[in-house]
Amino acid sequence: MNPTDAGSPVPTLDDVARRAGVSKSTASRALSRPDLVAPATIARVHDAAVGLGFEPSRVARALAHGRTGLIALVVPTLENSFFTPIINGAQARAAEAGAQLTVAVHGADDHAALARLARQVDGFLITAPRGDDDTLRAACRLVPTVLIDREVPGLPSVSADVAHAFGEVIGHLAAAGHRRIAYLGGPHGSWQSLRRSEAVHRAALGRSELTVLGPVPATFTAGVESAGAVVDSGATAVVPYATSVALGLMSALERRGVSVPGDVLISAERAVLDALGMRQAPAIDVDGERLGRVAAGQLVERIERRGGGEGAATRLPVAVRLPAG
Repeated sequence: MNPTDAGSPVPTLDDVARRAGVSKSTASRALSRPDLVAPATIARVHDAAVGLGFEPSRVARALAHGRTGLIALVVPTLENSFFTPIINGAQARAAEAGAQLTVAVHGADDHAALARLARQVDGFLITAPRGDDDTLRAACRLVPTVLIDREVPGLPSVSADVAHAFGEVIGHLAAAGHRRIAYLGGPHGSWQSLRRSEAVHRAALGRSELTVLGPVPATFTAGVESAGAVVDSGATAVVPYATSVALGLMSALERRGVSVPGDVLISAERAVLDALGMRQAPAIDVDGERLGRVAAGQLVERIERRGGGEGAATRLPVAVRLPAG
């Protein structure tokens, strides 16, 4: 009878060691630190474990290395859907490394909350679109940390190069003959919004008249409330900070009798534009899952080597679809 069948005792490390003909400590090293054990011994212990249906406790392995096996992904809010694919990607990568991801809602400036959390986890993934650099440096000193979609000199980070994508879109619109373009900027103090604003200004310089509106929060309501300013600007193309803003703007313009995309072209995510039959509008797609996976992978590596050293800024390319003509 298989030891894991109902009514049978759960196999232990002692059972594995006896079957493999080694000490319990050797069996433990063969399963947790195979680099310290001879290949023939590893094979015997592995075969014994498989034969008995033995599965090492993840918690026990983590404690043996002085770790909890937990990683915290810190977000400022759960209301922004931008974080959802990031969470999915980070969770998948953490699981591959034998870790569990937990999501915590805290501002990066809540140092007391982060200090409490640091005692329960092995590392942080922090999404902090706003907040000063020194606050983030203080948070990163608590446990190994990787920033997501935010850069601070000297700290490890993974971000989407959306600014470059926005510049591409503005350049395309100018080349397509749009003499007046509006940019709806993101939330006040947002690191990404600042980078995007710089990129769109450079791309429009000497080519089109650029009207910058905002800052606005990344919400449908903000898009609706921006419709009047967009109409007054005379823009024939609009690049909003977020798709939620784009959707609100589209709705409000249509109610005003302004045809979208006939009178005004508005960029957004590819899936949204395709669903609305607006393939003639530029599409910008941030791969949130990849963002989460890459950041979690870097954090796992830092935890393994117990942090140390300065971290590089990794910028992931952002897909842009620029319609012909």
